[in-house]
Amino acid sequence: MGGDGGVALPTVVESREWYLAAYAPENVPTSDHLKLRSVTVSLEYDSIADQHVALQLLMISVDPYLRSTITGRDGDLYLPRPPLNKVITGFGIGRVVRSKNKNFSEGDIVISPFSPIAEYFIVPSEFLRKIDLTANIPLPNHLSCLGVPGFTAWLAIEVIGNPSTPGSNVFISAAAGGVGMFAGQLAKLKGCRVIGSTGSDEKVQLLKDEFGYDDGFNYHKESDFDAALAKYFPNGIDLYLDNVGGKMLDAVLNHVNTGARIVISGMMSQYNKIPAEREGVKNLLNMVGKGVKMEGFLCGSYLNQFGEFAQQMEKYMKEEKIKPKHKINHGIESFLDSFGSLFSSSNLGKVIVQVAT
Repeated sequence: MGGDGGVALPTVVESREWYLAAYAPENVPTSDHLKLRSVTVSLEYDSIADQHVALQLLMISVDPYLRSTITGRDGDLYLPRPPLNKVITGFGIGRVVRSKNKNFSEGDIVISPFSPIAEYFIVPSEFLRKIDLTANIPLPNHLSCLGVPGFTAWLAIEVIGNPSTPGSNVFISAAAGGVGMFAGQLAKLKGCRVIGSTGSDEKVQLLKDEFGYDDGFNYHKESDFDAALAKYFPNGIDLYLDNVGGKMLDAVLNHVNTGARIVISGMMSQYNKIPAEREGVKNLLNMVGKGVKMEGFLCGSYLNQFGEFAQQMEKYMKEEKIKPKHKINHGIESFLDSFGSLFSSSNLGKVIVQVAT
C-alpha cells in the first residue's frame, strides 16, 4: 500500500510522541510532567484494525483545557483524567497514510478531534472529518476559526450570550487569545460595543487594528480592575465572556447591568493553582438584584450545532468579516514550550504546532 502523497512509506516507523509522566497539581507544567519519547509504530496494512486509519500528524492545536485534565484531581476534571505514561491527545490535522475504511483514502487530509500528539498513530475512523481542500481554506484555520476556539466563541456570543440589542456593551477577557479574538469579531458583527483585556500593549493594539475591538486595556498595567472597568464601561456591562476568572470576574460583577449575562468558557488565572489558593468571588450578591445569569459550558454539549457554526463561519471568512491570527511553532518537540506560552503574555492569537508538511 502507498501513502504520504504517493511517497512509499516503510511498514514500520519511529514516531515521537508526548506522554504524561506525572500529574501537575499546580504551576505551569514542565518537562517533569510532559515528556517526549520515541516509539515504534507499525504501518503494516494487515496490522491495522478494520474501520481504523493510520495518520501522519500535520498540525496540532495547543489548548488551555489540557491543563485542567492533568492536575491529578478528580474535582478539576471536565474531561476524563489521562492515565500516566500514555500519550496525550488534542485537536489535530493529519494525513491518511494507511486506511481500512473505504471512506478515507491515502493522502486525504482529515480533522482528528482526539488526536494523539504523535508523529504517526492509528485511530478509529468514526470521529475523523475529511477536509475539502478545494475550498482553499488554509489548514490552520481549521484549528482556529473552524476549530474548538471558533466554536467556543460562536457558542458564547451567538447561542449562550446572544446580545440581541445593537450597542450592547460586551467585555471579553483574554481577548487576543484563540477564543477571544473570534468572540470580539462576532460581537462586533452583531453591532455591539466591544472592549477586551489582554496581557500587553502590543495585544491591545492588535485588538483594535486587526480584530475590530472598540478598545482594550493591558491588565498588567491596571492595579485596580474596578477602576479600569468603570473607565471603559461607564454605562455598565451587558455581556461578559470570561476566560480568566479570579479578580477580573469579581470586578465585572460590580459593573453588570440589569439582565446581564456572564458566559464562562475558562478560568486561566486559576488553572495553575491548587484549590486552597484559588481566588474567591465576593461580589456574587450583585447577581441577585440585577437578575444576572452566569453560565459555564462545554463545546461537547453543543455538537449538534457544529454544522450551523461551520456554515456561518465559512461564510464570514469568505466575506473577510472574520480574521484569524496564528502563532505557529514548528516541530513536535516545540509542544511543551507552546503549551507553557498559553499561561504567559508571549503569544499572539491561536497557538498551533506544525509537526509535518
